[in-house]
Amino acid sequence: MASSKSLMNLLTFTFGSAIGFFVCYLLFSIILEEQVKIQPHFLHNDPHGQHSSDTDSNQLQGQMNFNADFGQHKDENKNIAEGLYQKVKILCWVMTGPQNLEKKARHVKATWAQRCNKILFMSSEENKDFPTVGLEAKEGRDQLYWKTIKAFQYVHDHYFDDADWFMKADDDTYVILDNLRWLLSKYSPEQPIYFGRRFKPYVKQGYMSGGAGYVLSKEALKRFVAAFKTSKCSHSSSIEDLALGKCMEIINVEAGDSRDTSGRETFHPFVPEHHLVRGYLPKTFWYWNYNYYPAVEGPGCCSDLAVSFHYVDSMTMYQLEYLIYHLRPYGYLYRYNPDPATSPEEQSKNEALEDNQKLKQKVTES
Repeated sequence: MASSKSLMNLLTFTFGSAIGFFVCYLLFSIILEEQVKIQPHFLHNDPHGQHSSDTDSNQLQGQMNFNADFGQHKDENKNIAEGLYQKVKILCWVMTGPQNLEKKARHVKATWAQRCNKILFMSSEENKDFPTVGLEAKEGRDQLYWKTIKAFQYVHDHYFDDADWFMKADDDTYVILDNLRWLLSKYSPEQPIYFGRRFKPYVKQGYMSGGAGYVLSKEALKRFVAAFKTSKCSHSSSIEDLALGKCMEIINVEAGDSRDTSGRETFHPFVPEHHLVRGYLPKTFWYWNYNYYPAVEGPGCCSDLAVSFHYVDSMTMYQLEYLIYHLRPYGYLYRYNPDPATSPEEQSKNEALEDNQKLKQKVTES
């Protein structure tokens, strides 16, 4: 009798424990699943590895004609920007692939690419409808430098005389061309120089981050293409940005300083929040050891004249387009000038432009 009662108690305890463990398992599974869902997009600790945005499933379906209505900004004075568009001609080429035309490249085409003087999309295969240039190369991260070499050779052979500067960007990079033109306007395209986000390991003068994009002067492009014909440079590595940086040093192309007049960075290897939010990137992350200049986190990270951001998905592409080119605080006449007038004549010219804008606004209102 006593043994039967003990056996019953043991079975009851065992059954209750099993039920308890099962319930706890379910609860922990639900909690962990929710945590995974709300975790921010984060990056692997490898500057040249594949990142989660490369396989982003949260893609926007369909392309938007985001700049169809510029009516709200018709009275803005764009004289300086329009003048630089004519003076500083930039050919942009975008690294993409057949698998990314719809989910990435089409959104680049609908936003910032419209402000290039010439835009080309480089792929492993030709697509006459998009269109893309077929480079007769394979897809894959180990093919990026081959594609880069062939893309610059194609640009040199077909469009060398159509631009002064030649910008390479990824299909998940957002570029503010107006700010890039301001930066480049201080240099001659005949100078052997290139710009981007400057990293420091492995190359004495540093090299430019591939994801943030980089831009070559006309002279730099000429030397780069010639270097492969004379065997000064070769396909020595599959790591595109590092290999290109080594070649640039060999052919005496200067790694330029792309920081603004306040010493803040303009090219950015991540999306804005990764740079702006303190503590987002842990101090063990590779980024802190790779910057050529001391990296800053928080609001001081980024120039008001930022040029690029990387790992930008399709939805963020349009968000940046809106925030940069459409959003305006009411009651402000934008007067930010990073280059103060150096003479009374220049100051008078700037004031005359502002007076003309005010007069134009008054005439429109009346």
